[in-house]
Amino acid sequence: MRLKKFFRNQRGQAVVEFALVLPVLVLILFGILEFGRIFHSYIVITNAAREGARLGAVGRSDSEIRARIYEAAALPESDTRLQITRLEPEENLRAPGTPLTVEVTYYVTPATPVFSSILPDPVVLKSRTVMRVE
Repeated sequence: MRLKKFFRNQRGQAVVEFALVLPVLVLILFGILEFGRIFHSYIVITNAAREGARLGAVGRSDSEIRARIYEAAALPESDTRLQITRLEPEENLRAPGTPLTVEVTYYVTPATPVFSSILPDPVVLKSRTVMRVE
């Protein structure tokens, strides 16, 4: 009879342990998802800056470079989260052998409320690419 009572208490203990561990597991899961979102955005803007610098290196205009950056980032040009903060030298000063710098800034807002209180809101991502004009 004592054995039955002992096993009945064990089931309750497992539920209590699960209730204590579940919030930690959910926090870790959402942390992984949030990190993945931010890292994906960084990879996208790095590629967009590289695409823009490549166009500038082969002699395209500033408007074509800007359009290609937004196209590579898969964003409309009206999106204010993506900003082209640096595009140097100016179009008429680009000569073969000079370095062309393209810098892109992107603002990511955290999706989960817990991480929006930990991380800065918005998270500022910057990518800079320098290529030599051909």
